[in-house]
Amino acid sequence: MVRLMTRIPIPARLRRVVRNWFDSRYISRADHRRDIRDALWEVQTLGREVTALRAEADGLRREVGRLRARSAGTGIDAERAARWDDAHRLAQETAAALERVLQNEVLLWQAVDRVSEGRAVGEGSAPAGRTA
Repeated sequence: MVRLMTRIPIPARLRRVVRNWFDSRYISRADHRRDIRDALWEVQTLGREVTALRAEADGLRREVGRLRARSAGTGIDAERAARWDDAHRLAQETAAALERVLQNEVLLWQAVDRVSEGRAVGEGSAPAGRTA
């Protein structure tokens, strides 16, 4: 093809402005190749991840199938269930008894505080064991 345009002198500033305009609007071939290479690498990486996830999902499906094939019973006999019930009952009784002990301790300390306040105010005016 014959070149139709003749070379004419163009001021350097105008040439630089036009080149910058083209560069800002279009991507260079090197950048385009690099972008394609990066996109291909990402696709390959995602493909490997999908393959690994499929293998993991297949393993989980096999595990679920194995667990379903196993007997449905939990394998707990009556003696073990009775021991667990006794342990639960004893734990509840212990918790209730400890709650009563803590309440009695609070009442005891409240009584000690009242006696201490009475002695501080009266300075021994009331006989021991009696409060005003």
